Order: sequence, then C-alpha cells, then structure tokens
Amino acid sequence: MSNKKSDMGKPKSVLMGVIGFIILVLADQWTKKMAVLHLKDQDPIVLIKNVFELYYLENRGAAFGIFQGKRVIFLIITIIILLFLAYCFWRIPYTRKYATLRGVLVLIAAGAVGNFIDRMYNGYVVDFFYFKVINFPIFNVADIYVTCSAIFLAVLLIFCYKEEDLNQLLKSLKGLKGK
Repeated sequence: MSNKKSDMGKPKSVLMGVIGFIILVLADQWTKKMAVLHLKDQDPIVLIKNVFELYYLENRGAAFGIFQGKRVIFLIITIIILLFLAYCFWRIPYTRKYATLRGVLVLIAAGAVGNFIDRMYNGYVVDFFYFKVINFPIFNVADIYVTCSAIFLAVLLIFCYKEEDLNQLLKSLKGLKGK
C-alpha cells in the first residue's frame, strides 16, 4: 500500500466520511421503514422458497436476539463505541494507505447508529432478512454494515497492513508523532 498523502486531505476525507455515514444511516432507516409498512402484521414475503424471506421481527436484544430487554446497556455501549470510532477516524493518518480503514470505521459507525436509532425511539430494532434454509437469525441492513465491515477490518489488519503500518496506526491512536 502506498504511503502517499491523500489528494483529499483531512477536511475532504472527513466530509466524505460524514456524507457516506449519513447516506448509509438513511438507507438503513428507509429499509426498516419499508419493513414496517409492508411486513409488519403480514405473512413473510418469500423471495426464494425455503431459502430466503422478508420476515418482520422486533428484536429487543442484540445481534441474533441475544440479551433481550437490555436497552439501556445497549444505548450506553453504542455511545462508547461511537466515541471510540470517531476518535480512531480522527487520529488515523490521512494517507491513501489508511483511507479504506477510515471507510470501514464509517460503515461500522453507520450500522451502530442505525440500530441505535431504533432502540432509542422504538425500544427495539426492526429486523427483516431471514435465511430460512439455515435458520439464520433475522437481521437488517445495519447488521450487514457491521458484519461486513468487521470482516473487512480483519482482512485489512491481517493481510493488507504490514507490521510498520500497524505500528504507525498505534502511534497515531496514542497521539504520538513520527514512524
């Protein structure tokens, strides 16, 4: 990966991150609104028989329905995670090498906020994607953001960044200058 300075610079990179974040959260919220309008109190919509359905569920727990009814804990944890993600986004070097990493942080934050909004205003998260063939827990677009970005983050950290890149990241997160 190149260590050249980004053509965008910090202000443009932050602006792009904010715009991307807003678009992702709006997309998540729109899909949930469509689920409420078209799936709530209805039979599931079968897209692929015995494989994939749109199935409305009000999830009062965490991912895959664990920790049901722990709303306040989820709200507090989400705020802490969002503060940490914002700190990391701000501190990561603004070079092309780390642009993808900043994008991954935006995706994680958008997923966290998408479900945070549901918990805050409804007391539950609207889930609606269901892989019936493997009886996979019902999920939503925000869950996809978080899951895919977590996988991509692992791939970046394990396969794309060298040891010196990771050391530079750690120094920048600690507020240290230099390589």
